[in-house]
Amino acid sequence: MKIERRPSTILLPVPAVLVTVADGKKGNIVTIAWAGTVCSAPPMVSVAIRGSRYSHELLECSREFVVNLPRASQVEQVDLCGSISGRDEDKWVAAGLTPLPAAKVQAPLIAECPINLECVVRHELSLGAHDLFIGEIVAVHCDEEVIDARGRLKHGALDPLAYVDGDYWSMGEKVGTYGFSAKRRKGHMS
Repeated sequence: MKIERRPSTILLPVPAVLVTVADGKKGNIVTIAWAGTVCSAPPMVSVAIRGSRYSHELLECSREFVVNLPRASQVEQVDLCGSISGRDEDKWVAAGLTPLPAAKVQAPLIAECPINLECVVRHELSLGAHDLFIGEIVAVHCDEEVIDARGRLKHGALDPLAYVDGDYWSMGEKVGTYGFSAKRRKGHMS
Protein backbone atom coordinates (compact mmCIF):
# COMPACT_ATOMS: atom_id res chain seq x y z
CA MET A 1 0.00 0.00 0.00
CA LYS A 2 1.26 3.49 -0.88
CA ILE A 3 1.33 6.28 1.71
CA GLU A 4 0.67 9.77 0.42
CA ARG A 5 3.08 12.45 1.65
CA ARG A 6 2.86 16.18 1.37
CA PRO A 7 4.43 17.52 -1.85
CA SER A 8 8.18 17.87 -1.41
CA THR A 9 11.48 17.68 -3.25
CA ILE A 10 12.02 13.96 -2.77
CA LEU A 11 13.66 13.24 -6.12
CA LEU A 12 16.75 11.26 -5.22
CA PRO A 13 19.65 10.95 -5.29
CA VAL A 14 20.88 14.30 -6.53
CA PRO A 15 24.50 15.38 -6.88
CA ALA A 16 26.03 17.47 -4.12
CA VAL A 17 28.24 19.99 -5.92
CA LEU A 18 30.20 23.10 -5.07
CA VAL A 19 29.35 26.07 -7.28
CA THR A 20 31.81 28.94 -7.47
CA VAL A 21 30.87 32.46 -8.47
CA ALA A 22 32.72 35.77 -8.62
CA ASP A 23 31.77 39.34 -9.45
CA GLY A 24 35.26 40.57 -10.30
CA LYS A 25 36.01 41.67 -6.74
CA LYS A 26 35.08 38.74 -4.52
CA GLY A 27 34.37 35.09 -5.10
CA ASN A 28 32.28 32.60 -3.18
CA ILE A 29 31.46 28.92 -2.95
CA VAL A 30 27.93 27.59 -2.46
CA THR A 31 26.87 23.99 -1.91
CA ILE A 32 24.09 23.02 -4.28
CA ALA A 33 22.09 19.80 -4.24
CA TRP A 34 19.68 21.04 -6.89
CA ALA A 35 21.85 20.76 -9.97
CA GLY A 36 21.42 18.70 -13.09
CA THR A 37 22.08 18.14 -16.75
CA VAL A 38 19.45 19.79 -18.95
CA CYS A 39 20.78 19.62 -22.52
CA SER A 40 23.49 17.79 -24.46
CA ALA A 41 23.82 20.05 -27.53
CA PRO A 42 24.84 22.60 -26.51
CA PRO A 43 25.89 21.05 -23.20
CA MET A 44 23.98 22.75 -20.37
CA VAL A 45 23.47 22.30 -16.64
CA SER A 46 21.12 23.91 -14.17
CA VAL A 47 21.62 25.12 -10.62
CA ALA A 48 18.84 26.34 -8.34
CA ILE A 49 19.81 29.00 -5.78
CA ARG A 50 17.72 30.83 -3.19
CA GLY A 51 17.48 34.57 -3.86
CA SER A 52 18.65 35.32 -0.32
CA ARG A 53 22.02 33.61 -0.82
CA TYR A 54 25.16 35.68 -1.28
CA SER A 55 26.14 33.53 -4.28
CA HIS A 56 22.84 34.42 -5.94
CA GLU A 57 23.78 38.10 -5.71
CA LEU A 58 27.23 37.44 -7.25
CA LEU A 59 25.75 35.26 -9.99
CA GLU A 60 23.21 37.92 -10.89
CA CYS A 61 26.12 40.32 -11.51
CA SER A 62 28.56 38.03 -13.30
CA ARG A 63 26.21 35.63 -15.17
CA GLU A 64 28.95 32.96 -14.93
CA PHE A 65 29.64 30.06 -12.59
CA VAL A 66 31.66 26.88 -12.21
CA VAL A 67 30.16 23.57 -11.11
CA ASN A 68 32.85 21.69 -9.16
CA LEU A 69 32.21 17.99 -8.54
CA PRO A 70 33.66 16.92 -5.18
CA ARG A 71 34.55 13.44 -4.00
CA ALA A 72 32.67 11.79 -1.14
CA SER A 73 35.82 12.21 0.97
CA GLN A 74 35.25 15.98 0.77
CA VAL A 75 31.85 15.79 2.46
CA GLU A 76 32.91 17.96 5.42
CA GLN A 77 34.07 20.76 3.10
CA VAL A 78 30.89 20.45 1.04
CA ASP A 79 28.71 20.65 4.12
CA LEU A 80 30.66 23.59 5.56
CA CYS A 81 30.31 25.59 2.34
CA GLY A 82 26.55 25.09 2.58
CA SER A 83 26.35 25.93 6.27
CA ILE A 84 28.17 29.28 6.52
CA SER A 85 27.63 32.50 4.59
CA GLY A 86 30.23 33.99 2.27
CA ARG A 87 28.95 37.40 3.35
CA ASP A 88 30.41 36.76 6.83
CA GLU A 89 33.32 34.41 6.24
CA ASP A 90 35.78 33.47 3.50
CA LYS A 91 34.68 29.95 2.59
CA TRP A 92 37.93 29.28 0.70
CA VAL A 93 39.88 29.71 3.93
CA ALA A 94 37.29 28.07 6.20
CA ALA A 95 37.07 24.92 4.02
CA GLY A 96 40.76 24.81 3.10
CA LEU A 97 40.03 24.92 -0.63
CA THR A 98 42.25 26.35 -3.38
CA PRO A 99 40.92 28.63 -6.15
CA LEU A 100 42.39 28.16 -9.63
CA PRO A 101 41.83 30.51 -12.56
CA ALA A 102 39.23 29.30 -15.04
CA ALA A 103 39.88 29.34 -18.79
CA LYS A 104 36.69 31.09 -19.98
CA VAL A 105 34.84 32.55 -16.98
CA GLN A 106 35.85 34.75 -14.06
CA ALA A 107 34.60 32.35 -11.38
CA PRO A 108 37.46 30.16 -10.12
CA LEU A 109 37.78 26.39 -10.26
CA ILE A 110 38.25 24.45 -7.02
CA ALA A 111 41.63 22.71 -7.32
CA GLU A 112 40.65 19.87 -4.98
CA CYS A 113 37.60 18.84 -7.07
CA PRO A 114 38.36 16.29 -9.81
CA ILE A 115 35.91 17.80 -12.34
CA ASN A 116 35.09 21.45 -13.00
CA LEU A 117 32.48 22.73 -15.47
CA GLU A 118 32.78 26.37 -16.52
CA CYS A 119 29.35 27.79 -17.35
CA VAL A 120 27.80 30.95 -18.78
CA VAL A 121 24.19 31.67 -17.83
CA ARG A 122 21.90 31.38 -20.87
CA HIS A 123 18.53 31.30 -19.08
CA GLU A 124 17.15 32.24 -15.68
CA LEU A 125 13.77 31.29 -14.31
CA SER A 126 12.28 32.51 -11.05
CA LEU A 127 10.46 29.58 -9.46
CA GLY A 128 9.52 30.78 -5.98
CA ALA A 129 11.99 30.08 -3.17
CA HIS A 130 14.72 29.41 -5.75
CA ASP A 131 15.82 30.81 -9.07
CA LEU A 132 16.96 28.34 -11.72
CA PHE A 133 20.08 29.30 -13.64
CA ILE A 134 20.75 27.33 -16.81
CA GLY A 135 24.35 27.56 -17.85
CA GLU A 136 26.01 26.51 -21.07
CA ILE A 137 29.17 24.53 -20.34
CA VAL A 138 31.97 26.42 -22.12
CA ALA A 139 34.95 24.49 -20.70
CA VAL A 140 35.52 21.26 -18.77
CA HIS A 141 38.54 20.45 -16.60
CA CYS A 142 39.35 16.97 -15.25
CA ASP A 143 42.15 15.68 -13.06
CA GLU A 144 44.33 13.29 -15.07
CA GLU A 145 43.68 10.36 -12.71
CA VAL A 146 39.94 10.35 -13.48
CA ILE A 147 40.41 10.05 -17.28
CA ASP A 148 41.29 6.81 -19.06
CA ALA A 149 43.44 6.37 -22.20
CA ARG A 150 40.37 6.88 -24.43
CA GLY A 151 39.50 10.19 -22.73
CA ARG A 152 36.51 8.74 -20.86
CA LEU A 153 35.82 9.13 -17.17
CA LYS A 154 37.13 6.44 -14.84
CA HIS A 155 34.03 6.34 -12.65
CA GLY A 156 35.70 4.27 -9.97
CA ALA A 157 38.27 7.04 -9.51
CA LEU A 158 35.62 9.71 -8.92
CA ASP A 159 33.70 8.57 -5.82
CA PRO A 160 31.03 11.26 -6.35
CA LEU A 161 28.92 12.66 -3.54
CA ALA A 162 25.12 12.46 -3.56
CA TYR A 163 22.46 14.17 -1.45
CA VAL A 164 19.41 12.18 -0.38
CA ASP A 165 16.65 13.79 1.68
CA GLY A 166 18.98 15.69 4.02
CA ASP A 167 21.85 13.18 4.05
CA TYR A 168 25.09 12.87 2.07
CA TRP A 169 25.87 9.53 0.43
CA SER A 170 28.79 8.06 -1.45
CA MET A 171 27.75 6.54 -4.75
CA GLY A 172 27.95 2.75 -4.87
CA GLU A 173 29.07 0.39 -7.57
CA LYS A 174 28.17 0.45 -11.25
CA VAL A 175 25.11 -1.70 -11.92
CA GLY A 176 24.69 -1.21 -15.67
CA THR A 177 25.64 0.77 -18.78
CA TYR A 178 23.23 2.68 -20.99
CA GLY A 179 21.59 0.29 -23.47
CA PHE A 180 22.68 -2.93 -21.74
CA SER A 181 19.09 -4.16 -21.27
CA ALA A 182 18.22 -3.71 -24.94
CA LYS A 183 21.43 -5.48 -25.98
CA ARG A 184 20.69 -8.33 -23.59
CA ARG A 185 17.13 -8.56 -24.89
CA LYS A 186 18.32 -8.55 -28.50
CA GLY A 187 20.72 -11.37 -27.67
CA HIS A 188 17.85 -13.47 -26.30
CA MET A 189 15.73 -12.79 -29.37
CA SER A 190 18.33 -14.14 -31.83
